[in-house]
Amino acid sequence: MKLTIGHLYPDLLNLYGDQGNIRCLQKRLQWRGIEAQVQSLTSDSAIDFTKLDLVLLGGGSDREQELACRFLSGQKEAFRDYAEHGGTVLAVCGGYQLLGNYYQTGDMLLEGLGILDIYTKWESKRLVGNIILNSSLTFSSRPVVGFENHGGRTYIGNHTPFGQVISGCGNTEASGYEGVVCKNIIGTYLHGPLLPKNPEICDYLLERSLKQKYGASQTLGTLPDRLEHLANSDIVKRFTPRKFFFFPSLSKSKREKS
Repeated sequence: MKLTIGHLYPDLLNLYGDQGNIRCLQKRLQWRGIEAQVQSLTSDSAIDFTKLDLVLLGGGSDREQELACRFLSGQKEAFRDYAEHGGTVLAVCGGYQLLGNYYQTGDMLLEGLGILDIYTKWESKRLVGNIILNSSLTFSSRPVVGFENHGGRTYIGNHTPFGQVISGCGNTEASGYEGVVCKNIIGTYLHGPLLPKNPEICDYLLERSLKQKYGASQTLGTLPDRLEHLANSDIVKRFTPRKFFFFPSLSKSKREKS
């Protein structure tokens, strides 16, 4: 078996450890004997989404984000079609914002890709720090941890959030929720990078990609993730505001109101 991972615009969207996410995806496939091909699709590359099994769209400054959106605008329909028909996407920070309808900063309105029915508005106060989530995607009591650094406030309407904020700010600081999960897409402000600290999220993305390509019966075997879990637990111990033992699954009836 083989999965092809497309890293979109690493020459522009490269601020938040996205190469660490790529390496995590690649190694967790290789450790299971699955071939992993990574395509670094720079701003001068032609992108064929039909050849990609998983797409990473990372974060950058507002200027680089504007350039990336301009390059992607000519392939908006192809990207939408890929996502609509089960393509797996991890979009982090600026990449998360680009998946929405628009990103507003002062007098400038940057039109997004419209893959998700969300929008972002910039505020001068940045939301910065370690963040801990309760997310049903881990299928266990283990929380999701990461680091956020964003001025944008993202309003997700009726979409299902990636997780409930236990410590940190999340989408808007006030909503209590972070990110989006839709079809095989995760949009999130969590970087640091995200996947090495949260191997269950990495495997969630990989298994979705395998099922989409090879059929619903595909599953991933377990890996000895002791070191990854120690890193995760250290963040939880240092930054959680209260002790907790179990995270119930996030109800899909809970939505962030725009």
